[in-house]
Amino acid sequence: MRADRLRLLAGLALAGFLILPLVPLALWSVAQGWRFPALLPQAWSGRAWAHALDPASGVLASLALTTLIALATTLIAALVGVPAGRALGLYRFRGKGIVTLLLLAPAVLPSIAVVFGLHGLFLRLGLTGTVAGVILAHLIPVLPYMTLVMAAVFSRLDPDLEAQARTLGATPFRAFLAVTLPAILPGLLTACLFAFLVSWSQYLLTLAIGGGRVQTLPLLLFSFTSAGRNDIAGAIALLYILPGVLVLILTARQVTGRGAALTQGLRP
Repeated sequence: MRADRLRLLAGLALAGFLILPLVPLALWSVAQGWRFPALLPQAWSGRAWAHALDPASGVLASLALTTLIALATTLIAALVGVPAGRALGLYRFRGKGIVTLLLLAPAVLPSIAVVFGLHGLFLRLGLTGTVAGVILAHLIPVLPYMTLVMAAVFSRLDPDLEAQARTLGATPFRAFLAVTLPAILPGLLTACLFAFLVSWSQYLLTLAIGGGRVQTLPLLLFSFTSAGRNDIAGAIALLYILPGVLVLILTARQVTGRGAALTQGLRP
């Protein structure tokens, strides 16, 4: 009973820790005036939300564009990262350590140096100021997360299960869909969640490669914050965190579940 209470308290503390920073944003989004040292706004207004939800303001268009870029980046990262993670997780080959080191390079190198080098390359390729260029740029920080998570997932996968399906007459693609995919699904959803959130939160890469023409929500949020419009910035910030929360809720059951074939105990 005491352990249950401790878990409940820990859960409440974690929920409070996550929710508490959102309270000032919610207050700012409905505040007409809020000056220090007042604990609450002096006046209330819904004009910030009216502006944020007005199609003419461009906020909803930026929200849709940010979602599109994050989803496209996640899809491409999955198409590349799943086979790459399979190779790293299941096979031993010469240069495997170097490949892993190269995957970690975007997280180790200074981001400002990566951005400037990438901008020069994309400028020569004619990809700056385009959505396609921004998606390709987002793959730089996203692919390592996808590949390394999938490598860890495949390292715990029993390859004999897929081989048994092949001996029963299944094609490689059918064996992957019927045996391997259900086993790696929780790990794949976790990797996709990381990939989506990393792409969703990109500011510097989007600014450098998009050149201000690709107006995502982080850029819009920063511009209103710099202009001192805390009310509109608060409303945009709440819209900004909404898709990430929805993705987390929708995938929570699968992410926290157990892939049956991931455990070695299922070996015949």
